[in-house]
Amino acid sequence: MALWQLLVDGRPRLARGPAGEGPAGLLAAGASIDAVLGGEPSVLGELLAGPAAGPVPDGAQVLAPAGAQPIWAAGVTFLRSRDARLEESRGLDAYDKVYLADRPELFLKALPGTARGPGRPIGVRADSDWNVPEPELAVVIDRRGQIVGYSIGDDVSSRSIEGENPLYLPQAKLYRGSCALGPCLVPAAEAPDPAEMEIALSIERDGAEVFADRCSVADLQRSLPELVDWLWRGQDLPVGAVLLTGTSIVPPPDLTLRPGDQVTITVTGLGQLTNPVELIDTTGPAATVGG
Repeated sequence: MALWQLLVDGRPRLARGPAGEGPAGLLAAGASIDAVLGGEPSVLGELLAGPAAGPVPDGAQVLAPAGAQPIWAAGVTFLRSRDARLEESRGLDAYDKVYLADRPELFLKALPGTARGPGRPIGVRADSDWNVPEPELAVVIDRRGQIVGYSIGDDVSSRSIEGENPLYLPQAKLYRGSCALGPCLVPAAEAPDPAEMEIALSIERDGAEVFADRCSVADLQRSLPELVDWLWRGQDLPVGAVLLTGTSIVPPPDLTLRPGDQVTITVTGLGQLTNPVELIDTTGPAATVGG
């Protein structure tokens, strides 16, 4: 049984239901993901095992399964990702070094409340000519740094901007619509062993599939507890965090996302995350100082 977050009567509401089928029943009106991840370890299990509070209303929108949690991401955690970064940066060895180093690459991917849920548009920057989805296993972590569940993440990225200079990574990774998360949170106790999970990506354009690939989470170069341990060092995360764990699926340089494309990511036991693509205007405001 998975935890879902819905928009009901204009407010977030938790529900439960199988990951592959959808939300089947509402949970208590006062329940929240912040309370689950910021509370005692037993809260998630008790919530899912407790009584339902009614049926899911028709037309309820599925939201990203996150509240006030920041969404972080790990980079260069698969060999294919390292090779792709080396190619786009024309051989810059920083990516090779971080792949082999003890300390992983970790970066902020989405501010609290900004991840797009299923069916909501993900964005590609207007000032980038190579934009790709990065399908990833998302680890959901409570305030103690314990892995409580999993979801699916899309680390939408501007390869051209990051390839121009690695110091541009925040602009290539963190912008409006650059992160999707969903469809639900599957408790760790009910999810498959991550080593047995397969990640699949499909990109459709004008009704036809233009790219498809898959990879195994078992090829991850670092363990999930290791990545979480590094994220928690020196951090205060009172309502937990979500960590995207990297990708081994890299579309070729001649394929870039376009507005109107549809991106679908499937992970074993976690369901399916589908999002259309929209163009993000990168025209800056006419900034002024003061009032």
